[in-house]
Amino acid sequence: MATGDTVLVLTHHDLRSVLDAREVSVLDAVRRAYVLHSQGATAVPRPAVLNPPEEFRELVARPAFLGGTKPAAGVAWQASAADDGEGGPALSAATIILNSAVTGRPEALLEGSLITARRTAAGAALAASALGTGEDAAGVTLVGCGAVGFETLRYLHVVHPDLLEVTVHDLRRERAGAFAARVARELPTLRVRFEPDRARALAAASLVVLSTRAAAPWLDTRRLRPGTLVLHTSLRDVTPESVLAAVNVVDDAEHACRADGSLALAERLSGNRSFLTANLGDLLLAGTTGVRDPRRTTIFSPAGLGVLDLAVARYARDRAEQAGLGVRIDDFLPARPAVLPGRADPFAGAGEPRPDRAGPPRVEGSPVDHPAGAAIVDRVTPAVPA
Repeated sequence: MATGDTVLVLTHHDLRSVLDAREVSVLDAVRRAYVLHSQGATAVPRPAVLNPPEEFRELVARPAFLGGTKPAAGVAWQASAADDGEGGPALSAATIILNSAVTGRPEALLEGSLITARRTAAGAALAASALGTGEDAAGVTLVGCGAVGFETLRYLHVVHPDLLEVTVHDLRRERAGAFAARVARELPTLRVRFEPDRARALAAASLVVLSTRAAAPWLDTRRLRPGTLVLHTSLRDVTPESVLAAVNVVDDAEHACRADGSLALAERLSGNRSFLTANLGDLLLAGTTGVRDPRRTTIFSPAGLGVLDLAVARYARDRAEQAGLGVRIDDFLPARPAVLPGRADPFAGAGEPRPDRAGPPRVEGSPVDHPAGAAIVDRVTPAVPA
């Protein structure tokens, strides 16, 4: 494990090496993080959001502390790109710093886009599993053919191995085509159908994944089948009226009801948060699935908690160290203060008599007392005039 002054740097390629085909382990790491958060064993301040007047939408810092038997601290720093409303490019600008939970010193620097996409996907899949599948296991509709959408499909396939049919919708047909080709390569048991009409796509299955970059709500859930489960990973797609009419599950109420997302708009409209039904961590802890209503839409709206980034980053860091991956930088941090030769405490015994030596009193720390010479005087005591 990276210790002391060494910082381990892990690239996207390193992370692919340790996270690919490890979906069950990532699900377990995210599940434990949710449970610890529900038990109050985390610290998750509100994200710091920077909105510069440039092409990308925002920069977000998510600091967090994850407790338990192996605590971790750190921050995820992510750029969110603007888009035409759905899907969008892969999250290509994210960095995660893991710090020692004891000293606070940085221990690892990780490329974060893959971690952020997979912890989001794992959380959505855990919600689908915890809330029960019903007929959802047979098919799913995906709106937004980006990186998070694909990872969500991958993790859904793990928790719902009976999943067979995937209906995809995206504003860009070529992006949907590339998405379908990737599914054929990496998830060959799934059958993918592109539906250019969004209303028909939404009606195709009772499990719907929203993974867009929409800036304003557009989905009226009355278009959906009764009892549909919506995994609302992009947080801004559902109209506030639809939120108020739904069964709502979150992973953190304070974080989910912010930043002009659908839940924040619903809170403003209603004046309270009574529309929130359950917390995912509590459901995972209790092992219950009884919150859904067959006549109403159920919406899971994850806030994107920093403790999930830490949980997956810590797992990836540990596996990378075991495999000898990454670049270790030994001089990333400033050097520790030098220790005086032969003495742990340079001030020990100052002012005490020196019976073993004759002659006039000496200034403690003078060149006579230390073979290192006059430079010691400057580091330990002020210079004494002649």
